Amino acid sequence: MMAEDWKQLGRGVFLVNVLGIVFNPSTKKVLIGKRENDPYINELTWCFPGGRPEYKEELEDYLKKEIKKKTGLDVESLGAVFAKTYPEKKEFLSIYYLCEVVGGKEKAGEKFKELKWVKPEELEKHFTTSFHPKLREYILNLGGFGK
Repeated sequence: MMAEDWKQLGRGVFLVNVLGIVFNPSTKKVLIGKRENDPYINELTWCFPGGRPEYKEELEDYLKKEIKKKTGLDVESLGAVFAKTYPEKKEFLSIYYLCEVVGGKEKAGEKFKELKWVKPEELEKHFTTSFHPKLREYILNLGGFGK
């Protein structure tokens, strides 16, 4: 099926992103990266590491490679924890995976200008795009700051 035929379906056809919530249990902080001039969402600055997967790989394997390229860190995925679309770009679907660092050397890489570890309760103030309330609640609970 060609891309132009998708509109005939009458339902959503999505561009999928896999993103890692890289959590450090000892510091109770989450890793985010700063982007500039995102080609898809102009408002995007700070975000979770990840990207749009290729067809030939498992989603988690692709995510690990992307996190390595963008942060220098080796991570292990603990599984998918959340999925959402964006009010700013309805055709984007992001699947979030909880990840933990298992090695590597931290360094801002591909498309990231800077990396920062932030407390869950401070995460949202770094984001210039929508932050889903259920995702916020999940991350706050990781750090023990939820209800």
